[in-house]
Amino acid sequence: MTETQDAPVRGDSATLPAIELAGVVKEYRSHGETVPAVRGLDLAIGEGEFFSLLGPSGCGKTTTMRMIAGFEEPTAGAVFLRGKDVTAVPAHRRDVNMVFQSYALFPHMSVFENVAFGLRRKGVERSEITRRVGEMLEIVDLTGREKRRPREMSGGQQQRVALARALVNRPRALLLDEPLGALDLKLRQHMQVELKRIQREVGVTFVYVTHDQGEALTMSDRIAVMNDGRIEQLGSPREIYERPASRFVAGFIGTSNLLSGEIGEVDGDRAVIAYGDGERIVVPLPEGSAVSAGERVELTVRPEKIEIGVEPPAGNGSAIRGTVGEVVYLGTSTNYNVVTSAGADVVVFTQNATSAEDVAVRGDSVWLSWHPRYSYLIGPAS
Repeated sequence: MTETQDAPVRGDSATLPAIELAGVVKEYRSHGETVPAVRGLDLAIGEGEFFSLLGPSGCGKTTTMRMIAGFEEPTAGAVFLRGKDVTAVPAHRRDVNMVFQSYALFPHMSVFENVAFGLRRKGVERSEITRRVGEMLEIVDLTGREKRRPREMSGGQQQRVALARALVNRPRALLLDEPLGALDLKLRQHMQVELKRIQREVGVTFVYVTHDQGEALTMSDRIAVMNDGRIEQLGSPREIYERPASRFVAGFIGTSNLLSGEIGEVDGDRAVIAYGDGERIVVPLPEGSAVSAGERVELTVRPEKIEIGVEPPAGNGSAIRGTVGEVVYLGTSTNYNVVTSAGADVVVFTQNATSAEDVAVRGDSVWLSWHPRYSYLIGPAS
């Protein structure tokens, strides 16, 4: 595939993003009504970045990818590849390749012929095809399997063939639409590591669509969490996990405890929610926050940040009481479901590092505590 040569380049080519979406809107007509799929998306993906579009079904992530690929045309806005406006350029003239969940391999062709297919269509010389296919099969760890047919290979091996076929053409970007969805859990986890390794070795921009937050956290340099056609939060895996920007992100990325309460006092850059009888939650305030005493707010704290015990904790951190509802042993960790005195459901993860004995059992009265920095303010309570 080759990009159109007619589109002008905007800006300095040395600093241009690999992919840019400017005010992109996509609407469909259904039964006489307009159905929005993507709502005014602005996005810049860097050269050589592993970028994930993450969200539930129907959030607009696959539609966004299809507009980048050229399979869908935006209702409004523009798509740029390396600064060139390709909004009206057909898919076969864009310098991107796409890998689907179904792999779409040719069953009657060998691994070598599958990978070489695009090069043969371009008229590349036979010696060059042999060299480039050999290099790519080495990168995806399939050297020695050149003569096999797809049906003679495992799902993970077929996935690597599909990757090699897409990458051998040296595209500017590779688009991957839930490519691991058909694999079992153990193989999927292995392929996550392999995909990141391959992307690092070839240095190509990867845009990865998934609804699996574990996949996105494992592989991505940055993640755009999408909901209802919009980006709810854009950032690194750590930023999104540790500091979710909204209730939706907190609930969608991993397991998160959502708590609310009325601010009793504001002390510098911290607010204190007091429940009485020694119970409190201390919340760091974002810079420039206008939160004041008497305001009801919502916050989140991750289960692995919370300590559980039967004695009141020392110090001035967050501390609330509750009753253990369920205890679930998971081998490496034990999960406690606790109902707080304020009626909130809280999940606590404890690592079974030195002992498999439970800290508490069902029905026990316990204290939950955590350092103030692990409380993250989301906003006003809904």
